[in-house]
Formats: sequence, structure tokens, C-alpha cells
Amino acid sequence: MIRFENVTITYEDATHSTLRDIDLTVPEGELCLLVGPSGVGKSTLLGAVSGLVPHFTGGRLAGRVTVAGRDTRTHKPRELADVVGTVGQDPLSHFVTDIVEDELAYGMESLGLPPDTMRRRVEETLDLLGLAGLRDRPIATLSGGQRQRVAIGSVLTVHPSVLVLDEPTSALDPGAAEDVLAVLQRLVHDLGTTVLMAEHRLERVVQYADRVILLPAPGAPAVVGDPAEVMAGSPVHPPVVALGRLAGWSPPPLSVRDARRRAGPLRERLADAVPQPLPGATPDAAPLVVAERLAVRQGRREVLHGIGLEIRPGETVALMGRNGAGKSTLLSALVGLLPPATGSVSVCGAAPHRTRPADLVRRVGLVPQEPRDLLYADTVAAECAAADRDADAPPGTCAALVADLLPGVPGDAHPRDLSEGQRLTLALAVVLAAEPPVLLLDEPTRGLDYAAKSRLSDRLRSLATAGHAILLATHDVELAADLAHRVIVLADGEIVADGPTPDVLLASPAFAPQIAKILAPAPWLTVSQVERELEGAE
Repeated sequence: MIRFENVTITYEDATHSTLRDIDLTVPEGELCLLVGPSGVGKSTLLGAVSGLVPHFTGGRLAGRVTVAGRDTRTHKPRELADVVGTVGQDPLSHFVTDIVEDELAYGMESLGLPPDTMRRRVEETLDLLGLAGLRDRPIATLSGGQRQRVAIGSVLTVHPSVLVLDEPTSALDPGAAEDVLAVLQRLVHDLGTTVLMAEHRLERVVQYADRVILLPAPGAPAVVGDPAEVMAGSPVHPPVVALGRLAGWSPPPLSVRDARRRAGPLRERLADAVPQPLPGATPDAAPLVVAERLAVRQGRREVLHGIGLEIRPGETVALMGRNGAGKSTLLSALVGLLPPATGSVSVCGAAPHRTRPADLVRRVGLVPQEPRDLLYADTVAAECAAADRDADAPPGTCAALVADLLPGVPGDAHPRDLSEGQRLTLALAVVLAAEPPVLLLDEPTRGLDYAAKSRLSDRLRSLATAGHAILLATHDVELAADLAHRVIVLADGEIVADGPTPDVLLASPAFAPQIAKILAPAPWLTVSQVERELEGAE
């Protein structure tokens, strides 16, 4: 169905090829998972399937890419639209209408399908993706995860024979991600749809893959094979594989179920041990963030109501909950973008919505889901220089942060040429240059591989140790398990759980990380906890 024949892709002014000598086949009716470190060329490979590379992005494509027998170099994206459906990392850039139902119908209208067919497929897709309650909503009012589901739905209604998905679950809560993956499996198994998917959160998807394509480094040959075989030597792998390597299981398990069947001896070795808690905030320190009976409205809708919250210096809090629960709205209220309808908000002793932006930036920094909201310059170096000036920081401060968090990214690179994860990390460096006492992050691990996520965790952990208060809204349960002292769960604009990370995560099947499920009922959350215990016992 998809064939790459000795494909090399080089962009203008690039010092090396993004992809080199790629030779692979994705058969009809398979779910093929594309993995590799951030910035290795996964999005470029996907774009070559849909024809966006090189017709839209530019660059030079050597070799041949065919989809259902059509050469993508001679067929432009619109000439492949009836065969290939594409969902990129940034759904907003794909939307062409304002209302959910209209967006689901747009692709079918472009292909001239009959109205009765369009109506039936829209209804089917609304039910498949749990969007029926949002059909009349303006897309601009949706959460990031809800937009992601709409973007996927707008592609499914066309019934393409090939689906190309770039980080399709990155903005989804665990339940919504399972629903989307179940739909994809049904399309593959029942309808013979071919799915090529790039994803960093391998703990969600690798067990469903028929085969894995690994791009280990920029320009390196692709490794294609059975998921377990590829994961055994892959530099990027989910926690279940990391635990399997630690325990000496070969081949490593790919699912929690398989790991639990092999984990009996490991559970016995850990039976008398207890994980060491993270060092936390000083209990008697005055809180840096306080919300009392906070309610926030967007239009006529009250999105948050009755929120009571305190975050102290040195404390890292994970804010979790399903898509649309109000997480991003709460972060916006804490940074002054949305005023309270009732109640109050205080950050470092100031009301954010009444504080001048120039003063607020030294109290609180927000890294939003969409990094383009913070990035305006033409190069990474220019972004860093502007961040240093805005923060009154010594020249080179932001550039040093970028070098630490994004090793190897050239200063003359344009931010739009970076991967989604790299842009998010650049936005984080821009905010960190001001060293705000309070740091707010909205889905900070979108598009990050495990190594980049580890570097981010190390940086945030050092900030917490230095006394910063950190609140991160995330669907990444592995990040919460590794980094957070507390977890707050929002549902329908209300706090339904607030407590120490082990208590909240272990009590919830939806939010429990892989290691907790494998080693239950023992309270282990991460591979690093298990590794430290085993090393100490030797």
C-alpha cells in the first residue's frame, strides 16, 4: 500500500539530509508505528506519504514514494485526498470551518459525496469519537484534546484507505486515547485500512502495532521489524520495556498484561521495600499560588466553579482530568488571561488579572499548549536574545537553557522548522529565562521523546529544589508519577481529587502509570524507583 524506494529528502540550506536511503513497505491493512527521537525526521516521512513533502514544504525528494500505486512526486496532495487522510501535530492548522459538525463534513463536500452519505458518516464519526455533545460547538471553544478528536474525525469521514497520523494521542486524556486507538484497530482489522502513525507515548500504542519503523538518528537507515524485536534495541521505548530490560526479560514485554505474567519474581524481590518519596515543599512556607472559591466563565459557560488551591515553594503539582475538564482554563486564570467571575486568585501576592504584564512576567510564567503563542522571531537565536532582554537576564541565559534542553539545535534554525516537541521546549526556555517563582506548563511533554522528557524532568526538579512552585496540566501519567509531589484531578470544572501523587495515581486505573499496574498492589510508580531499590539491595 505504501512503498519507499531509496528515498532521500533534503531541505533547502540544510547541512544534511533529513531522511536518507529509506527503503520500506507498509502492507495493506496494517498498523505501522513510526518511532524515533525528537527531530529525527518522522514528520517528514509522514509528509512524504501524503504529498505535503515536497509539494508544500519544499525541499528535494530523491527516490520514489508510492501510495496505492500513485507516485506522490507526480500527484499533489489534493490528488491523493481520496486515498490518504492526514492528521498533523497541530490540528488548528488543518481546520477550515468554525463548527465541529461542519468540519467533519468538509472533506466529503470537497469530494462531492451525496448528502445522505455525508449525514450518515458524520453521525457515525460523532459516536465513534465521543463528539456528539460537541457537534454544534465552535472549534475555537474546544480544549486541545477535543480539537485533536475533531481533526481525526474530519479525516475518518472520508473513509481513506490510508491514514497518516502524527502524534494522534498527544493531547488526549487516557480514556480518550484508548477510544481513538480502539477506532483505529477496528479500521485496520475490519476494514483493511492501512495506518501509519508516529507517536512518542509508546506506552499507549506499541502493543497494538503490527510492525515498527525506527528512525534512530537523523539520516540513519530505518530499522523495520516486529515490535518486540525493534523495541529490544530501540533508544526510545516505553516504561514496560525499560522494566523488562532491567529485569532481564527477553524479548521485552510490550503490554502490562504480558509484564504482569512475568513479574512474580520481581514483585517478591520488592515485597519488603517501600519507594522513597520525593523531597517536597516546606510545610510552613507561605503559598505562592492561592485560589479561593474561584469561578471562571467563558461566554455564558461557567468552566470552573468552587476551585480552592494552594501551591507552596518547592512543590510540583500535576493537574489532570479528561479533555475539557478546565485544566487550561485554570492555568489561564492563574496567569491573568481570564478574570475570576467570582472568588479570587493570588500569585506571589498579586491578582494576575490586575497586574501589568511587565510585572507579572517576573512572578509567573506560562508555557501554553501552542508554542507559536510565544515564538515570534525568525531564528532560535533571535528568540533567545529577545527572551533575555524581556527578562533583564544576562545575554546568553536563554541560549544556555536551549543548549541544555535541546542539544544540537542550531541557533540559525527557524522555530517553524523545529518539531512540535522542540518548539515546546524552546518556548519553555523563553519562559525560564525570567526565572519566575511560579511556573505553569500546559501539556509540556507533547512531541517529546523519552530522553527529552527526562531532561525536562531534571530541569523542573532542580527548579522545585530551588524553591519554585510548578503547576503542570498533563495527560502524561508517567510524567506525573516521576515528577509531581501532588496530583489534582479536575472533572467538569471542579476538583474531585487532591493528594500525594502515589495516593491519587494508585487509586485510579485511568491515571495509574505502567509500573504501578505491573507491580500492583505494591506502591511502585516508576522504573527509576525500582532500579534504585534493586541497586541498593545488591
